[in-house]
Amino acid sequence: MENHKLQVAASPHITSGASTRKIMLAVIVALLPTLAATTMIFGLRALLLTAVTVAACVAFEALWCRLMKKPIPVGDLSAVVTGLILAFNLPPAFPLWMAVVGAFVSIVITKQLFGGLGFNFANPALVGRIVMQLSFTGPMIDYTFPSTYGGVDALATATPLIVAKNQALPMIDMMLGTHGGVLGETCAVTLLLGGLFLIVTRVISAAIPLFYIGGVFLFKFFLNLGSGASAAESAYESLTLVLAGGLLLGAFFMATDYVTSPYTLSGKVIFGLCLAVLTVSIREWATMPEGVSFSILLMNLLVPYINNLTRRRPMGVPKGRWKSGKGAA
Repeated sequence: MENHKLQVAASPHITSGASTRKIMLAVIVALLPTLAATTMIFGLRALLLTAVTVAACVAFEALWCRLMKKPIPVGDLSAVVTGLILAFNLPPAFPLWMAVVGAFVSIVITKQLFGGLGFNFANPALVGRIVMQLSFTGPMIDYTFPSTYGGVDALATATPLIVAKNQALPMIDMMLGTHGGVLGETCAVTLLLGGLFLIVTRVISAAIPLFYIGGVFLFKFFLNLGSGASAAESAYESLTLVLAGGLLLGAFFMATDYVTSPYTLSGKVIFGLCLAVLTVSIREWATMPEGVSFSILLMNLLVPYINNLTRRRPMGVPKGRWKSGKGAA
């Protein structure tokens, strides 16, 4: 009779064929429609800016790892994804050398100095965008507006959210992206397609985008109702708040970062709802009109606490001992 032995091993006991490279490749595929759309809207300058940020991110990662005598992880494509998302957070006319500075902040300071992929405290591209927002404020708010609204291509310091609110942009223009803004906050259709692709292929969970986007819509809707607006007006302004800024890019491609988002379902729900409250609050009552980046950064810092509060009790561990942190010992 065959001798069966009990095999004891550390978790995880169930694995899949997913790898970092496959996941990052899926994200790149999801971002390509938006890259194509923004190139059509703003011209080849958008493609050049994207190429520079991607090349800079890959180069900084390779050079830093070689300098530190560490394995060079460029093949996992994570630096390419960081470069793409970073470019999507910049206006088309943004100076290229400043974009290289943002790539350095994203890869070297935010990612590699904290230990590399899996150890960053926040989304690298997000930190790069915030540093550039604070350091190069003028170029970061020089949004390019397509000729549809100005007769000629022009730069203006008014934010896309303000323009959309003041000019009552047609919803079709907001969906197709024929309005001003950074590369990744114009064409809502391609961002939605990319996000749905990631959800269908199970690269990301639908929980964070659903509760983030839905929470923003409902919060703004009830705020407008409270101020005396009709239901139709409230719904239109709420939808404008979803489509006119960087909410879709943040909800699908930055807030869902594996390292900096909760790993439990209840944690993802809390994370998404808190992002919604913070984003609407910043857009409504703070001095800055766009609150996506700062909301995600703040919630990234709170993720360890959310994980700790929402983690499930292992089978066999008494409830009292689990709450006290003593585990099964």
